[in-house]
Parts: sequence; C-alpha cells; structure tokens
Amino acid sequence: MEKLLLGVLLLTFLSEGMTQKDLRGKVFIFPKESNKAHVSLIPRVKKPLKSFTLCLKASTDLTRSYSLFSYSTRSTDNELLLFVNKVGEYKLYIGNTGVTFKVSLSPYASIHLCVSWKSASGIAELRVNGKPVGRKRLRKGYSLGAEASIILGHEQHSFGGRFDAKQSFVGKIWDVSLWDHVVPLKNMCSSCYNGNILNWRALTYKARGYVVVKPKL
Repeated sequence: MEKLLLGVLLLTFLSEGMTQKDLRGKVFIFPKESNKAHVSLIPRVKKPLKSFTLCLKASTDLTRSYSLFSYSTRSTDNELLLFVNKVGEYKLYIGNTGVTFKVSLSPYASIHLCVSWKSASGIAELRVNGKPVGRKRLRKGYSLGAEASIILGHEQHSFGGRFDAKQSFVGKIWDVSLWDHVVPLKNMCSSCYNGNILNWRALTYKARGYVVVKPKL
C-alpha cells in the first residue's frame, strides 16, 4: 500500500510538470539575473526536521548577496535559508533567526558547502571545501516545518514566491542533498549526494524561467 501511494504521488508530481532524474554529472545553470528563474525541489519524505545535513556545490562570479538554498513554510519564510552576504560570508537562517560564518575564499572558485544542525544541542556547523569553518548556537529546541517550499536560485520572501532579482543566483549549482539527521561532516566525501530527503541521484524538481540542465564541464 505504501509503495502504491508513493507511486500515485510521483505520478501527480510528474503530471504537474515535475521531473524525476538521476542528475549525477549534471548542473543547474542560472544564466542571468532574474526575478523568475528558479528550481523547485520536491522532498522524498515530508516530515518535521529536528536535525539536518545540507550539502551542495556551486560556482558563481557574483560579488553581491544571493540565496543558495531556500526552505520556506507558510508560517516562516526563512525556515531554513543558506544565504551569501558577500564572497566568503555565509548566513544560515533557521526559523527566521540567523548566524554568520566567515571564511577566506577566492572570489570565482567553485565551492562545496555542507551545513548541519541539531535541535537538541542547537549547534550548527559549516564546512567549506571539506574544511571546518566553525560552530554556532542557533534555535535550540526548534523544529523545521514539514510542509515546505524548497527552492534553488532565489530567497523566498513569501511561501513559494516574492523573489528579488537583486538576490537571485547566477551561476551553477549541483550535487544538492539533504538528510534528516546530522552526517559527520568530517567524513563527508566530495561526491556524496544520496540524502534521504533530497537525493541528487533521484531528484524530483521543476525548473521555472531561464534555467538550463547541462553536463558538468
């Protein structure tokens, strides 16, 4: 019965323009600044999150602020947001509360980001290109809502929308994975993308606006 329900849900997503693909070796390309271009991601499981690990890779020549990963609920815009204030300055929001991590980076280099958080301890940890950046206390005891709109390429200022072109992402994003638990980041390999919430090998998504899927060069 559970497999049947999952099949029905998948058919519903596909009928609404959603695509499920193995994206190994592929990237989402956001070619230009826009107030429309984004990718909506559908989680494999919908559940409240009391902990998580999020990993992704990105490449851009932007020096202004932009959003990398936006997880919004109807009650909380920035339920989970990974945002770049400027080169080397990352802001993680959970439940509309944010902490800032700073790291020395070359402006145009590709980056591999992994962030984890656990409600019980309230500790958020960021690693950039496999190296620890730091740990910060954030929203101890909080739980992320289950019914979420998950978007790449824009920060959501309301559930699923109200995008600002001046905060849009321009560049490439790939190898996006989300787990419902803390993965030991020191053991995270550079090519792991098999999260149980979002899995790059079986990603259900819909690209809207000027977004292109291409093999990674």
